Amino acid sequence: MTASPAPPPTDPAYAKKTSLKRVAAASSIGTTIEFYDFFIYGTAAALVFPTIFFPAADEVTGTIASFATFAVAFFARPVGAILFGHFGDRIGRKRTLVWTLLIMGVATVLIGLLPGYETGVFGMFEGGIGILAPILLVVLRFFQGFAVGGEWAGATLLTAEYAPPGKRGLYAMFPQLGPAFAFFLSSMTFLIATVTLGETSPAFIEYGWRIPFILSFVLVAVGLWVRLAVAETPVFREAQAKRVERPANEPALPFLDAIRYQWKEILIAGGSLASLFSLFYMGTAFLTNYATRTLELSRTFVLSAGMFAAVFFGLSIAASAMWSDRVGRRKVIMVSCAIAVPWALVLFPLLNLGGRLPFILGLTITMLIFGIAYGPAGALLPELFEARYRYTGAGLGYNLAGIFGGAIPPLIAAPLIASHGSFWVGVMLAGLSAVSVLCTYLIIETKDKHMHDKTVRDVDETIVTEVP
Repeated sequence: MTASPAPPPTDPAYAKKTSLKRVAAASSIGTTIEFYDFFIYGTAAALVFPTIFFPAADEVTGTIASFATFAVAFFARPVGAILFGHFGDRIGRKRTLVWTLLIMGVATVLIGLLPGYETGVFGMFEGGIGILAPILLVVLRFFQGFAVGGEWAGATLLTAEYAPPGKRGLYAMFPQLGPAFAFFLSSMTFLIATVTLGETSPAFIEYGWRIPFILSFVLVAVGLWVRLAVAETPVFREAQAKRVERPANEPALPFLDAIRYQWKEILIAGGSLASLFSLFYMGTAFLTNYATRTLELSRTFVLSAGMFAAVFFGLSIAASAMWSDRVGRRKVIMVSCAIAVPWALVLFPLLNLGGRLPFILGLTITMLIFGIAYGPAGALLPELFEARYRYTGAGLGYNLAGIFGGAIPPLIAAPLIASHGSFWVGVMLAGLSAVSVLCTYLIIETKDKHMHDKTVRDVDETIVTEVP
């Protein structure tokens, strides 16, 4: 049975709901909130979680354990991409994005209310709740990653599927700006808490770090209000109206279709964006820890430097996204990956010179290089996949890159530095970037691709023409 036809995009009531400005705002605000929640965890993991949740460990072990909880979210992200991708491809982009925002918001607020290892609850658990504290932290972190796994693909599809031809890079830029805004906001909230309570004050360790997490509730409410005002994308409505019925014993699963028909694109996309993730999460999370503990820079300075770098990060995203509409996504991303190879090798020698200027340069240039690749990625991944499983395919490719580049490097960086020195972290990052250069080379340019599916596979493997 075919779904009832969608109202045409030219319908006045439909057009009123689908202003491109409203779509851009909904996608940008949503990803800002989601990544704000995600980043404040990374900042807290660098600054306070080793003390709060792993007090019995030595400094290196506590840092490793803290970033292990950080990495959990990256392994949860493909799970979220599969589940939310299924619903995003079956019931719609908009409704799915509302759920990702709610799950992320609840998980983040609960982290802010979570007792520490040595903290009791309502007078119970004398001496603290112990190992239960890090276990609950891991569970909530899993739900954060689960929600983000479904968020990114849906937000980029929302803009890419509405964008006029020749301007998908421009419009897909808006959800990509979310992480830059979020990194600025997360650094700012921690900076305010640090300045207000004092950098070495017990109050910051006891409750100050919780404030950014609990404030997330307000941001989520704003995000829901904006996102609920946006109508479903016309591309999805058209694909839904033309969906071919399958026999009851062969259910339509976007995940299986994406793997079956475009597994190469998923793997290549994951490898292509691995460099992007490695630079970003090393820059936003690990370098914060490295600067405060190894370089002995003040927390207030490091957080201020993060805000400074976020501005240039956002500018590079905007410029590269618009550039990709002219020269193509593939060329722009390859430029970023190629620059990242030598930069990774000089990053830690530069940081180890000590002082504030080397750190500002190291962090800002790292974010700039990342932004060059991140801008076009918002248009590239939706363009790689057919509309009927686009949410799932784009989410799988993106979150596979998150495991390769976002989970593994921060997790092994601390023991690598302890045993072999910081230069080898740069070697690891350079190796990932080299793999990304190769994978990007294998991508077929997509900037001129039509976003509507031209064909759909029926169950008997015949091809049914849908769009002239």
